[in-house]
Amino acid sequence: MSGARTPVGSAEKGAAKQTVTISFAGFNRAWAAWIGDRLERRGLRVVYLRWDSPAEIPLEDLLRDLKLSEGRVLIIVSEWYFQLGPRSHDEWNAALRTVVAPDPARFAAVSVTTAPVPTAAAVLAPTDLTNMGADEAERRLLDRLDLPIDPLPESANGARRGPRFPAAMPEVWGGVPRRNTRFTGREPLLNDAYHLLQGAEPGAGVVTMHGMSGVGKTQLAAEYVYRFGSEYDVVWWVNAENRVSYRRLLAELAPRLGLETGQEYGERLRAVRDSLRRGVPFARWLLVLDGADEPDQIWDLVPTGPGHVLITSRNPEWSEHNSRLLEVPVYERYESVAFIRRRAPRLTEAEADQLAEALEDLPLLLDQTAGWLNDSDLSVEEYIGLLEGGIDQDVVKVSADFPLAFQTAWSILLNKLRETVPESVDLLRLCTFFAPGFIPVRLLKEMPHDELPEQIAGLLNDPLLWNKAINQLRQYSVVRLESHDTTSDDTAASGESLYLHRMVHQIVRKDMPDEDREEFIEVVRRALAAADPRRPTDPELWPAYAEIVPHLDYAEVLNSTDSTVQRLVFNCLRYMFFSGEYQAGIKLGERALDTWRSLLGQTHPRIWELTYHYANLLRAVGEYGRTEAIERVAVDHLREERGPQDLEHLRAAGGLAADLRGLGRYNEAFELSQWILAAYRELLGEQDSRTLNAQNNLGATLVLLGRYEEALGLDRQTMEARRLLLRARHPWTLYSEFAYATDLRLLGRYPAAESIQAKNVKELLNVMGSNNPYTLKAQHNLALCHYRSGDREKAGPLLARVLERAERVFGETDPNTLIFVTSQSCFARENGDIDQARELSEAVVARYEMMLGDGHPFVAGVRANHALVLRGVGEREHAHALIEQSLADMTAAVGESHPWTLGCAINASALRSLVGDPESSAELSKATVARASEVLGRTHPMTLSARIAHAADLRALRDRRQAEKVEQEALSDLAATLGSQHVHTVSARARNRPYWDFEPQTV
Repeated sequence: MSGARTPVGSAEKGAAKQTVTISFAGFNRAWAAWIGDRLERRGLRVVYLRWDSPAEIPLEDLLRDLKLSEGRVLIIVSEWYFQLGPRSHDEWNAALRTVVAPDPARFAAVSVTTAPVPTAAAVLAPTDLTNMGADEAERRLLDRLDLPIDPLPESANGARRGPRFPAAMPEVWGGVPRRNTRFTGREPLLNDAYHLLQGAEPGAGVVTMHGMSGVGKTQLAAEYVYRFGSEYDVVWWVNAENRVSYRRLLAELAPRLGLETGQEYGERLRAVRDSLRRGVPFARWLLVLDGADEPDQIWDLVPTGPGHVLITSRNPEWSEHNSRLLEVPVYERYESVAFIRRRAPRLTEAEADQLAEALEDLPLLLDQTAGWLNDSDLSVEEYIGLLEGGIDQDVVKVSADFPLAFQTAWSILLNKLRETVPESVDLLRLCTFFAPGFIPVRLLKEMPHDELPEQIAGLLNDPLLWNKAINQLRQYSVVRLESHDTTSDDTAASGESLYLHRMVHQIVRKDMPDEDREEFIEVVRRALAAADPRRPTDPELWPAYAEIVPHLDYAEVLNSTDSTVQRLVFNCLRYMFFSGEYQAGIKLGERALDTWRSLLGQTHPRIWELTYHYANLLRAVGEYGRTEAIERVAVDHLREERGPQDLEHLRAAGGLAADLRGLGRYNEAFELSQWILAAYRELLGEQDSRTLNAQNNLGATLVLLGRYEEALGLDRQTMEARRLLLRARHPWTLYSEFAYATDLRLLGRYPAAESIQAKNVKELLNVMGSNNPYTLKAQHNLALCHYRSGDREKAGPLLARVLERAERVFGETDPNTLIFVTSQSCFARENGDIDQARELSEAVVARYEMMLGDGHPFVAGVRANHALVLRGVGEREHAHALIEQSLADMTAAVGESHPWTLGCAINASALRSLVGDPESSAELSKATVARASEVLGRTHPMTLSARIAHAADLRALRDRRQAEKVEQEALSDLAATLGSQHVHTVSARARNRPYWDFEPQTV
């Protein structure tokens, strides 16, 4: 055949000389794109012609039509090319001998398969491109077309980035299901999806394939990935059926992108979204969100950026979340017929058409039914008769979007399974008590098998029976074997990862005898409880909890009274709290409270433990009002039932004290915290860890009360005791060091505070990692130590870095993040970026107002900060009105002698002076000096600021003698306290009026 080969240019004349028409099966689209790109780079004109083979058109006619194409016809040979139609090898051999053999010069071919193809394909003389690298494949391609094999000029090679060599995987590839070798049709949908994504503006490349259950959305998305995946550097497939699994699986992309993060999912997730948004390190990415039926749960977490997002969903509401919709209908009839004949070769075209009509062209049902019909002696007519009369006509549909035929067909299939391998039905029913989708059946095999129901014990204890049941379900496409991490058949054969379609899941679960239901659901509950790692605070074990959580609802674990199952619920709630899955945890906690109150009674001991975990989750998102109401009920009941000295009562009281701190009711929190500490000391002694926790909480309350010296003494005592009881690098010991350094800074002892905090940060980085909440709080305090010491060069970058990380780790509305935003706004205001300061200040005021409401000291404090921003942009009257309101609100909230009130007064006196009221300004600054001296001492930085401000007011009233005296005394104390070259001393010497920044504290 080689003698018949001719160069591309010799086939035709004129413009067609430099043309190659590539004929390819849609399945091999990636090969066509790569080959076309290689040829176009060498100056050839390429025409792409997707091969189709409608059954009603003779194959010889189709091949003759192909000869009408311009230039040389290059056929990409694969089993897919010859299977379309479907056509037999005999048909192909006849057609190739009739049409191609007489004129071989018009054709060339490359082979991209090792599977058998029609023998007459030899007339095409295909060059093999399998099992080699891109360079050798290109060399062979050019040789087959008699084109020069010289290297391209450098400019041509580097001018643009073409498709990846199809045999080479994208740089990052994960979670994608195996390719469905029976995939049929859907060409227009695949092309529409491709053009919608490619034609989208940057940041808007989101397409949702939506349609009813069983229509083949997941298979369509998978085929899209395999056809077009070579154009991406990153392809990542995520099960998006719920927010928890979506966050976990998307977060797992972080290490694959080379992102340096800690173990927390929230942190990893935000790092991934930021990386995808920026397109660094990869701009060409494809993210597939499979089964995203509830847009409200995850739309806010869908990445934007230069890449593409492909969503499969039953819910068309994705159109409201910046996604283009692509409806996936049932098969066209010709697609159904082609699919059935490939799935069940024994059926004729007419029989396939009859079956497709009876099953309403639904792909999932066609797959399952044709599979077992091919192995059955049952005729299509007999099967259709069963469909029409084999079940009561008043059967209620499983779901509004399920065809009526589905339930009937399933009844027939289940009977078939029971007759052949009854254990497969048991396994299938067990699977329905996990969530639909990926079923971790290995949990069943790993659980203790004593006291199991007989039929289940036999299945789990006999590997041969287990594999027989798995294979039976596979054979009829009831389940798929999948693995997120490998395509190894060995892994699949072990049955560790089954995929069960939602539609199948629902109907099997519904069609189950009550006695089996009770037995099977209990088995799954016990399997989940046995998989509990029992340490929800350990980040290394969080993947295990993330695997368990989606199945809790389907196993109805909340209905169990088994103590180990209820312990699993507690541990999952704690995992959600520590990993940052607050909203999902809150929903689980709410459902658990409702269910357990009915199941166990309103006052069962486990209700109060559940209340504790639920309140922690609510408190983490700043829901202090709700948690206060919940904790107060628990405290009152436990005190009455068990007495005030009961440990459960004390734990609940500690939660209530935290709520009171969050609500700004610091005096109440102080009295309660004092009593709790005394009770712990009496019950457990001074050195018990719970006593020291109570002591730590009392110290935090003292800080919020502005009693910094008392807090310093108590926090020092807690820190030293924790060093002895725990260890120097225990997280709680390190937190005590942070609290102690904060107290020192608030007292104006900046060098000592900075020294301790710098050491503490190093220890936290080593122990907890760079993005742990403790570490970020400590780094924030270190930045403020630098700032108060006058080292703005160190403070600025550290404040910005902490805020950026906090927004990734905690989110923008988290209480910790709001503290960091407040500091960043103040720093920006004083260091030349008033626009950023205003933007941040307005945001933090709005968020605190929404979270805490009027009357809270934090709201008054950030409004006082905002007044300084308004002063900075020239809005004097607005600033004056706002600071006066803030001063009144802060006084009402914490009293006239609290340091926060004194700070507001310093700022208010400055604005009174600025708007032309020097008498009132002097009166306020004088009273502030007196109160600050009493509360904080004459040489505290806040008192010194008040004294400098009062000197300015005296000067404005032309009392120069007294002004000079007050100023000189203050300057002398400033130099002695902070140093003669400290920024505050230098600023006061230059007669710049001082100000005060409000700083929210951890509650």
